[in-house]
Amino acid sequence: MGYNIGFIGTGADPDDPDQDGFAMAYRHAAGYEALDNCQLTACADIVRENAERFAVEYHIEHVYKQYERMLAETQPDIVSVCVPPGLHADIVIDCAETGVPDAIHCEKPMAKTWGDCRAMVEACEAEGVQLSFNHQKRFGGPVREAKRLLEDGAIGELERLEFSEEHLYDTGTHVFDICSYMTDGEPVDWVMGQVDYREENVWFGAHNENHGLTTWAYADGTRGLAMTGAGSDFVDCYLRLRGSEGCLEIGATGGPPLRLRQGNGWTGVDTNREGIHGTAPSRLGRVRNRLVDALPFVATDSGPSATYTERAIAEVVGALDAGRPPEIGGRAALRSTELIFASWESARRRARIDLPLDIDDNPLESMVEAGELSPQPAD
Repeated sequence: MGYNIGFIGTGADPDDPDQDGFAMAYRHAAGYEALDNCQLTACADIVRENAERFAVEYHIEHVYKQYERMLAETQPDIVSVCVPPGLHADIVIDCAETGVPDAIHCEKPMAKTWGDCRAMVEACEAEGVQLSFNHQKRFGGPVREAKRLLEDGAIGELERLEFSEEHLYDTGTHVFDICSYMTDGEPVDWVMGQVDYREENVWFGAHNENHGLTTWAYADGTRGLAMTGAGSDFVDCYLRLRGSEGCLEIGATGGPPLRLRQGNGWTGVDTNREGIHGTAPSRLGRVRNRLVDALPFVATDSGPSATYTERAIAEVVGALDAGRPPEIGGRAALRSTELIFASWESARRRARIDLPLDIDDNPLESMVEAGELSPQPAD
């Protein structure tokens, strides 16, 4: 089946896809363009010049300033939403309620508040619209190979997941998602966290802690431990999986993309096995590669050189084709995102938080606005 693709939010600069440029639409477009059954049809950006530049790059015929007109006039089957997270909920819900798209693929983080995160998923489910979020790093070769080794019993029973990142919200959302992938979506019973926010730290229009410590427990007894910000390099890899009989490390500092410890020694794992390719995602303590999704990942029909984001797009389209939930669907995103807001809520209540999380706001933002956290303005 063929699909017409529309884009909401193109950004100004394809070389600046991150917190200033909001240009992840260029990465999404490359993913759709690689698929034979997708036609890039329309794009919209409140700065029309941005949309026009994007349209020239991808030979898109229909260009708009208002996405509502784009939906009404071009009727796209799939919509990619690539605006800042504070706008995600309103746009995703509006798109779903028009009855136009069959699927919506949205950038991460999900939204600025926990209530908005839930509302997006519930609205799309009510309207029968497939919703997914671009947690593309789970498609990295070392991540997939680590999952295979875990399932094969290479480290025994999984006991603990450990990671360090810059912050929980923007970069941490990927690792929380990978943790959920490693535990097969196991429910989380509780979360306990603390944050420091002495300097203003705003990414994508949202506050992020300067330093945080979070621990959580899955229903099956597996534990998680994460530290963010300054001093968090105590986990000297991107993600560590501790098992009853060994350990796996993805992206160890100064080491291979994936390594395995059984007994006393470490062994590098060949992530080129049977078509698996990839460099581990970057981590705090290194020069952060903001274009990490340009690295190769698990080979698919798109070819072994496809990027993380291209693999995510292939999963979105493949799921719609097959009528199945996408691996990076809305419910999966809720499981990982809940840990972010629960960590901040634990800091606000100064207590362990039992899940499900019973708030609607953004605890970190609320604490800043209430003066409970008083950061100095950023330079």
